[in-house]
Amino acid sequence: MNKPRTKSEEKRILILNAAVNLFTEQGFSTTSMDQIARQAGVSKQTVYSHFGNKEDLFVDAVGCKCASHDLTAAMFEPADDTPAQLLNIAENFSSLLLSRESIQVSRICISEAESYPELSRLFFEAGPERVIGLMTQLLDRLDRAGRLQIPEPRFAAVQFLKMVQGEQRMRLELNAGGLLSDAEHQRYVENCVQMFLRAYAA
Repeated sequence: MNKPRTKSEEKRILILNAAVNLFTEQGFSTTSMDQIARQAGVSKQTVYSHFGNKEDLFVDAVGCKCASHDLTAAMFEPADDTPAQLLNIAENFSSLLLSRESIQVSRICISEAESYPELSRLFFEAGPERVIGLMTQLLDRLDRAGRLQIPEPRFAAVQFLKMVQGEQRMRLELNAGGLLSDAEHQRYVENCVQMFLRAYAA
């Protein structure tokens, strides 16, 4: 039975949801803590009591999106069925990458990279770097257990995650149209996992 949320936890979730919506709709620099408070239906003081500044809120909003796609530390604990685990990670990571929020945040970071490089650094640490780190730890443990042969786990982690991004993410990010069907994209993700397992077979 799930423990009921406290009022403080409920307010935190409202703030995070409002922050994600506003950051993705209008960018980081033009979003104020006042706007976030209004959309969340809380006071500005409440926002600051949960998040020290806008940068901290941005980082937690990125982390919140990762968690909503189950990209938590628990998912990267070695499981009995390695192929199934890697496919599950690939599917959830792909789902995150193809989400509207992920596409918008990526565009925001790119557009503000020159004027506000700190934003890109914060995003990289909260999102990509965190997932790369978790994937690296998983692959290192699989190597040590003899289930895969991976001499450089971080290289392999980046290869896996970048391969999963695929054509669909590029087309969405560039608004280029011509998207793959869901079945085609699923087949691509499955093929990536199979290729990775062949490349690093013990």
